[in-house]
Amino acid sequence: MSTQTTGFNNRDAVWQSLQHGEQDWDLVVVGGGIIGAGILREAARRGQKTLLVEQRDFAWGTSSRSSKMVHGGLRYISHGDIRLTKDSLRERERLLREAPGLIERMGYHFTLRKGQFPGRIPFSILLWLYDTLAGIKNHRYFNKASFASHYQGLNMDGVTGAMYYTDTVTDDARLVLRVLQEAINAGGVALNYSCAQSLVKRDGHVAGVVLQDVESGVHVEVRCKAVINATGAWADRLRNEVNPEKRIRPLRGSHLVLSRHRLPVTDSLSLFHPVDKRPVFVFPWEGTTVVGTTDLDHREEVDQEASINTQELNYLMRIVQAMFPDHNITTDDIISTWSGVRPVIGSDSGTDPSKERRDHAVWVDNGLVTVSGGKLTTFRLIALDALNAAAPALGGLTVQEPSDAIFRVPALSVDQMDTPDKPWAQRMIGRYGDHARQLLQESSDAERQLIGDTQFCLAECRWAARHEAVLHLDDLLLRRTRLGSLLQRGGEALFPALESICMEELHWDTARWQAEVARYREIWRKHYYLPSD
Repeated sequence: MSTQTTGFNNRDAVWQSLQHGEQDWDLVVVGGGIIGAGILREAARRGQKTLLVEQRDFAWGTSSRSSKMVHGGLRYISHGDIRLTKDSLRERERLLREAPGLIERMGYHFTLRKGQFPGRIPFSILLWLYDTLAGIKNHRYFNKASFASHYQGLNMDGVTGAMYYTDTVTDDARLVLRVLQEAINAGGVALNYSCAQSLVKRDGHVAGVVLQDVESGVHVEVRCKAVINATGAWADRLRNEVNPEKRIRPLRGSHLVLSRHRLPVTDSLSLFHPVDKRPVFVFPWEGTTVVGTTDLDHREEVDQEASINTQELNYLMRIVQAMFPDHNITTDDIISTWSGVRPVIGSDSGTDPSKERRDHAVWVDNGLVTVSGGKLTTFRLIALDALNAAAPALGGLTVQEPSDAIFRVPALSVDQMDTPDKPWAQRMIGRYGDHARQLLQESSDAERQLIGDTQFCLAECRWAARHEAVLHLDDLLLRRTRLGSLLQRGGEALFPALESICMEELHWDTARWQAEVARYREIWRKHYYLPSD
């Protein structure tokens, strides 16, 4: 079985190997989001022969539709969960050190109002503890005048000032892909569009999975020592083959993407929504301004992509229009939307969704390890917990590498990149590691030009098509890059250039290209734009 040294596993070669039973697997990981990617990384670096399978595309579910924040979680302190906050903050700082350009520190302003809890003094104490747990010191108070100068046209009625602190922001799908690349470099194997249809059992004990290639329909039985179910909102489905218990409460969070020219912000603004007093954020992301998020029970079928509904749209528009009245923001200003489903470990269906804990949980049932819940920030710790639960079936675990780093330090430096734009060079290294320079070298000068107000370029599209297991146009525009969410009409102005790239790199003919465009437009209209209800 061959692999591409600069990219993801050769999918056709892996499937051919599976059909011929050429590999003896130690571990199969089901789920290609951030937790599954983290488990593959940790297992591979321990010398385990590990296969990860994802029924859609990598990061297709929650891990490409989060609020993009790698944060410690201030509200967890207020709930008394110091351990979760401390773990989150330590992991946040680790990611900042290991992946600059992919994980970036961002300022947050929390508005203070007369009579609103928490006030300045309680919030100052909270932020002191927050920074102390993180090992940094960067919170401070802004008076009303100083705060107003940061946000053009902000409604200051009743505002007395703001507390400033920092957390971090990322491209969550790109984070998943970078972790997967690290795992593959360590010997792991990852397949997208490969569905684990059922478990294989031997004497009542889980001993493998039955896989289906979603693209070809081919089935194969894969035997292994252990199976880890890291399917997030789908976790109950596979687990219910061995345990009927229902533990996952799917909660949906939706976001609006606006032009930064219509609503310019340079830091994240934290506000309490006037309807339910939930915190809502208005923050800069990838050259746009994002507003989010909602938090409500997701009652639709999880196999269908999540979409914003009219109630959520009105909820988010209400706070934008109330807080930035002079901007006259309407739904015509919305470039795109996205909705993600959080796999929360439900305590009680009657509990307010926003008050559910964000801890993760691990269950072991007849050899099947299931992990769900948790936060993007702590994916490494969650992965370790799941892998440790599988250790007895694997015969124990031995760390092959002494470092517990998530990412190897790239040998490539900013000065070695073929661009005078040093911040952009760091961004590329953060996203592609040591492949960043080669990415630029494999493209033309024209393809290295930034697209619109984004920091993406066509060179990244060509690289992804050539090296990153792209099977469909939505893989390219919604996850390998975020151009479909950042450009008007889903980026259709790029279609002529992308058609050439996909024909050259993916060997699509005209009929295939037209079919992919039709598929992409339907997905974008239904799930990444305004609600149709």
